[in-house]
Amino acid sequence: MRNRVILRLIGARIGANLLLLLAISLLVFLGTELLPGNVAEIVLGQGATPAAVAALSAAMHLNQPAPLRYLLWLGGLVSGHLGHSLVNGDSVASLIASRLPNSLLLAGLTALVSVPVALALGITAAVWRGTLYDRIVNVLTVASVSVPEFLVATLAVLVFAVRLHWLPALAYLGAADSLGGLFRVFALPVMTLSFAIVAQMARMTRAALVNTLESSYVEMAVLKGARPARVVLRHALPNAIGPIANAIALSLSFLLGGIIIVETIFDYPGLARLMVDAVSTRDMPLIQACAMLFCAFYLLLVLIADIAAILSNPRLRFR
Repeated sequence: MRNRVILRLIGARIGANLLLLLAISLLVFLGTELLPGNVAEIVLGQGATPAAVAALSAAMHLNQPAPLRYLLWLGGLVSGHLGHSLVNGDSVASLIASRLPNSLLLAGLTALVSVPVALALGITAAVWRGTLYDRIVNVLTVASVSVPEFLVATLAVLVFAVRLHWLPALAYLGAADSLGGLFRVFALPVMTLSFAIVAQMARMTRAALVNTLESSYVEMAVLKGARPARVVLRHALPNAIGPIANAIALSLSFLLGGIIIVETIFDYPGLARLMVDAVSTRDMPLIQACAMLFCAFYLLLVLIADIAAILSNPRLRFR
């Protein structure tokens, strides 16, 4: 019975996310349709003849009604046929496949650095709540959240690349042929992305653990003479794993917004930089596919957070 309820709730979350993704696809299509100018004329250039513009418009189905174009695009998206780039004629799927591993590598390294640091700050601040250490952590995390990623990236380049000459200003993957080269290439992008993520995750972790530490069963363990480390690791932390996992998933979802800025500033050859270049050249199939992929990743992280909340909180299962 319990497993059936959990599976039904998870299925409902998945269905809701699929409907939301369908609504997002409509917004993405309408957003690209509202961009100014004729796509065929922009792709062919100023010297294009009317016959060439008409032929390209027919090939892109621009002479058909917008609802029909949306259904054709959505059908191709569902079947995996993302079309071809209007700039170089390459398959959109192959272009995304060549850049997606780079973005996943950057996101993975950022998570590998930010998650342990954020958990350590959040747990220690919750254990020593009300102390000077807790107030310092709160002030630093609030200040970190308030600073935008582009400002952090710009200051990092000015200090570590321009002034000190310690790290390269651009993330050139060809230089990552060793462990030292890998550190030099990813140090500034990972530091920029981790700056805000660590602060958000640490604050959410502290809030989740403080609520658990103030519960009655933890107070009973303290009254029985349990050591502080045992109280935190054995009694409080296991019961706060669900909210902490939720905090991790929601904090990592902010990577999708910051990674666009970071890849652009550091000229990192990832998926976000590919989408920015496609916007500048009005490459509609590539813009739409990249936007849908980013939205799908975001909804996946939110879904993981919802599942963690359902598994950890019985009140959400039997509401």
